[in-house]
Amino acid sequence: MFVGKHYSLIGSLNWSKKYILLFIVIAAIPVVLYQVFDFKWLVIPWQPISVIGIAVSFYLGFKNNSSYERLWEARKIWGGIVNSSRTFTVMSRDFISNHFSKVNLPDESLLTIRKTVVHCHVAWLHALTYQLREKRAWEHSDKKSEAMRKLAGIHSDENHFEKLKPYLSESDYNYMMTKGNKTSHLLSIQSSYLKALREKDLIEDFRHMELANMIKEFYTLQGKCERIKNFPFPRQYASVNFFFVWIFILLLPFAMLNIVSGMDNPLFVWLTIPLTVLVSWVFIMMEMIGDYSENPFEGLYNDVPISTLANGIEIDIRQMLDEEDIPEARPNVIVQGQELMF
Repeated sequence: MFVGKHYSLIGSLNWSKKYILLFIVIAAIPVVLYQVFDFKWLVIPWQPISVIGIAVSFYLGFKNNSSYERLWEARKIWGGIVNSSRTFTVMSRDFISNHFSKVNLPDESLLTIRKTVVHCHVAWLHALTYQLREKRAWEHSDKKSEAMRKLAGIHSDENHFEKLKPYLSESDYNYMMTKGNKTSHLLSIQSSYLKALREKDLIEDFRHMELANMIKEFYTLQGKCERIKNFPFPRQYASVNFFFVWIFILLLPFAMLNIVSGMDNPLFVWLTIPLTVLVSWVFIMMEMIGDYSENPFEGLYNDVPISTLANGIEIDIRQMLDEEDIPEARPNVIVQGQELMF
């Protein structure tokens, strides 16, 4: 997502430049017909267009609020993943011990077991980001968006799962790769680890139940992410809003002609073009903001930075185990002069 203080005006204009050029053409055609070819009948009253504009404004507000709710819910879910990951790591570090075991294991063996459990969780974190980056039919897939995803290294690619090999045993990795929903089965592997530890009395019943509840919590958080990812903003609302905005934009220059044609100077008619472009740009920007906020996991400017969050969680929880070979913090990515973080 974008991490600067605010988007620059130049960047915003560049983002919407194709629409601005189109608005100039849409506004220029009726003005030329009116002024040069004397098509005076093109003028239409402003009042019905203003009513449409008011209706579109309300509808845009509804759509943008709904899109923001999806974005903010996604961020809260990942906030829960951050907190639960820390809790799970601390529990794994402190609960797995010789306290209830009949055969005491050396400290090195206990540390290896703890790392195995925590590293499996790290694999789940990254696998979840890979699955959430998979493309859906309703997400943006233009060339510019795809190029930005590849530059950031967050494009959808099955090969990304190979990055999980350092965190898993060969058998666990092979088992995961045979499954469709890999993240769910990584949690299943976690559960089997805890079961084995309980059978060896390296975790007693109460502590095993607490850790099992954390697995349940991760399933819940994953399910919430999948709900947002796999169920789009209702297409009927998005489609109707798009239609209404463009109806208003297409009719706008004819209503603008009605306003400026009554001015004393006939040259003021040409003001229809910049005025139409300005108003149209405001409406299309509101439409685009809502459109690009609907899917918080698609890997673009306004998304939740799940890859960065997963990287930060990994660093945090592996430091809890006093590991030294931890990855560096994920750097910002520069895209077309804008500083972004994913």
